[in-house]
Amino acid sequence: MSVQKRERIGLIAGNGRFPILFAESAKNHNVDVVCIAVKKETSPLIRQFVDKIYWLDVTEYLKLVDIFKLDGIRRVVMAGQINPLRLFSKKATQNSQLAIFLASLKDKRADSVFGAIADILQKNSISLEDSRMFLDDYIPKKTVLTKLQPTQAQKDDIDFGFQIAKTIGSVDIGQTVVIKNKIVVAVEAIEGTDITIRRAGRIAGKGCVVVKTNKPNQDMRFDVPLIGLRTLKNLIRIKASCLAIESEKTIILDKSSCIDLADKHSISIIAL
Repeated sequence: MSVQKRERIGLIAGNGRFPILFAESAKNHNVDVVCIAVKKETSPLIRQFVDKIYWLDVTEYLKLVDIFKLDGIRRVVMAGQINPLRLFSKKATQNSQLAIFLASLKDKRADSVFGAIADILQKNSISLEDSRMFLDDYIPKKTVLTKLQPTQAQKDDIDFGFQIAKTIGSVDIGQTVVIKNKIVVAVEAIEGTDITIRRAGRIAGKGCVVVKTNKPNQDMRFDVPLIGLRTLKNLIRIKASCLAIESEKTIILDKSSCIDLADKHSISIIAL
C-alpha cells in the first residue's frame, strides 16, 4: 500500500508575524512548508513552524529560485515585507546578479520589485500564489468587529478617509490615512502604518480615525494589508477612536487579541 505524499508549498518569509501565521495555518491544513528566510529580516521563530528552512542574506535573494527548483517546489507564497532600504542598499547592489535585476526595474516600488520576482518564478515553472491562502479565519467580511459601534461622526470620517486612501493607493504612495473631523491628518508613505499613526497622534491628539485600504487592482500575491497587536498598541498610544479596514482583503494578525484589546480601550474596528 503506497503512502500518499503530503502537499508541499514554498514560503518566501519577510519580516513580522505574517510569515509565522501563514506557516502555522499551512501546517493546520496538513501542508508541509519549505521556507526561504532573510537574515536580519525574518523572525527566528519561523523555524518552529516549517519543515525545511534556508537562510539567505539579502544579497543572495535571487537564489530562492534555484533553491525551490532543487526542492521540487512548484507553488510559492510570499508573506511579510523585505525592507526596501535594505534591498536597495549599497551592500545588496554589490552582488552583480541582484544589481542587474534591480537596475532592470522601471522604478523601486514594492509592486515593481515583487512583480518582477513573480515573473522570474513563473519563467521557472514556479507559481506565486495569493498570500491569503489558508487564512480565511483572519480575513473579516463586512462587519463591526468590536462591541463598540462607530458613531455617525466617525462614519463620516471613515467615508471621507476611504476615498483619500484609495486615491493615494492608486499612485502607490501608501494604504493608510488618518482623519479627524474630515481633515487629513497624516498620509502613509515608506515609513509604514505604525509610524504614520504615531505621527498623527502628535499632530492631532486623541480622537483620530485610521483608515487602511487596499490599493486599486492590488496584486494579492504580495503586499497584502495587515493589522495586528502592534497596530492596536499604536492606536491606544495616540488615543484613536476608530480603525476602518477593507473587508475580505485585510489580514488581522492575532485577531481575537486585537479585538479584545480594542474593546478594552473603547476603540471600534470596522471592516468595510
